[in-house]
Amino acid sequence: MKKVMSSLKFIFRNGETWTISRENIGDLWIKQVTTSYGRIGNSEFQEIHPCESLRIEIFQEADHVKSDDINLGGIEAGMFDRVKKYQDIEMMDIMYQDEDHPKSDVIVQSDRIYFPYKALDTDGNDNEYQSSKTVAEKLYIVIDPTKDVEEIYPNK
Repeated sequence: MKKVMSSLKFIFRNGETWTISRENIGDLWIKQVTTSYGRIGNSEFQEIHPCESLRIEIFQEADHVKSDDINLGGIEAGMFDRVKKYQDIEMMDIMYQDEDHPKSDVIVQSDRIYFPYKALDTDGNDNEYQSSKTVAEKLYIVIDPTKDVEEIYPNK
């Protein structure tokens, strides 16, 4: 069995999700994914994968939610508007399928990637490091402590 990335599932701080199929992703760069071990509070020790930064270009066809994603705001306004309004993407699952069975919807594995996060204000929901913009029916998202979407995608 050889695994191939089939989709990305963004997870927002309030627990909402957005799944984006591979064919709806243009530019994608996940910088410096590492492996760490830890626990939060009294939870079990677990392996986590923080990254240094993310940049992604998402095509218009992804501006919706799958029925198993729990996101009423995205259903009403569209996911592009939701991402531009709230800077609260906390982590992402990279979903894999078996390359030998590409038409199957069965996910064989996923990796959870945590993004850099610094609270923008006292409520702690919005991430100072996340920026986004839409151009020509595409959404560009950057989550980076040192650069914003205009620096990464200046000519878009």
